Amino acid sequence: MRACDSDPMTDAALPAARVLVVEDDRELGPLLLRLFRGAGYEPDLAPDGQAGLHLALTRRYDAMILDRGLPAIEGLDLLGRLRRSGVTVPVLVLTALGTVADRVTGLDSGAEDYLVKPFEVDELLARVRVLLRGRTGAGERLAVGAATFDLIARTVTGPDGSVTALSGRESDLLRLLAQHPAQAFTREQIVTQVFPDAASVALVDTYVHYLRRKLGVTAIATVRGVGYRLGHG
Repeated sequence: MRACDSDPMTDAALPAARVLVVEDDRELGPLLLRLFRGAGYEPDLAPDGQAGLHLALTRRYDAMILDRGLPAIEGLDLLGRLRRSGVTVPVLVLTALGTVADRVTGLDSGAEDYLVKPFEVDELLARVRVLLRGRTGAGERLAVGAATFDLIARTVTGPDGSVTALSGRESDLLRLLAQHPAQAFTREQIVTQVFPDAASVALVDTYVHYLRRKLGVTAIATVRGVGYRLGHG
């Protein structure tokens, strides 16, 4: 793993998400625990496949990080058992096995994503955020001023009952700001969190413009010398 700086407050896509790490490496496993705790998640560590199977069957998790070369039960065997048992937790396979055939086998076995070691911390956290985008429950709706933002439907309902539909990227940007309404984000932070494939931070300004056009010019506030934060709606 190649370490790089991360912002614990902004790395968690949703607060208090539970993450199961199934990793037998005695150094990497605890390191991943510290990483996910620092990013605002609630992680558990299973040091082998049998322990991972037990935890995944007896506790609720929002995401799983799964190694392949595990003792007791091999990683993809574990994944198959979980899927046959009806466990639908999204899984990211994190392994040193990185050929195209390895990736295809992992994804065909039921994993949502596949990342090869060594990896970048920011990329791992970004991929976990993607796994968590489908979470429902207490974090399903957020306040945007006097309006209500539905994360699943990607709609904003105004106090008059009007409903505004958002695109995927508009929704992702509004989600970040609405989850941290008091925090101002730089354009660089927004690119890392929302648009990791962007060629330029100018894309942030474009989508801020789109959201203001749909929700009103006060929906997103400009913080001089910093960037943007949630406005008053």
